Amino acid sequence: MDAIKLLENSYKKDITSFRVGDTVKVSMSIKEGDKQRVQAFEGVVIALRGSGTRKTFTVRKISYGIGVEKIFPVYSPLINKIELIKEASVRRAKLYYLREKKGKAAKLKEKSYAKSS
Repeated sequence: MDAIKLLENSYKKDITSFRVGDTVKVSMSIKEGDKQRVQAFEGVVIALRGSGTRKTFTVRKISYGIGVEKIFPVYSPLINKIELIKEASVRRAKLYYLREKKGKAAKLKEKSYAKSS
C-alpha cells in the first residue's frame, strides 16, 4: 500500500481548489497532427468523484443551445491550468438536476461572504 501512495504522490501537482457548483475554466492541451494548441472549456462543476490521483470532475456547459459535459482527470498531464471563475453556494454533492434545467432556472446562487465590521 505504501508503494502505491508513493507513486501517486509523484504524479500530484499543485492545482486550484474548487468545489461542486463553481464555474471553472479548464485549459487543456490538444494535439492535432503535428501542431499543439491550448483549448479552454468553461462551465459549471457538477460532480467530483474518486480520490488521490484517480480523482475526476465533470464540467457542464451550454454550447449553441446544447448541453455538453466533459469529465476531466484532476491530475492529467494534458490539463495546463484550472481557473476558478465564480463560486456558487450549493447544497448537494452532485448537480445532475441541472441537466433538465434551462436558462435562468439553471443558474446557481453565488456564494455570499459575511462582511466583518
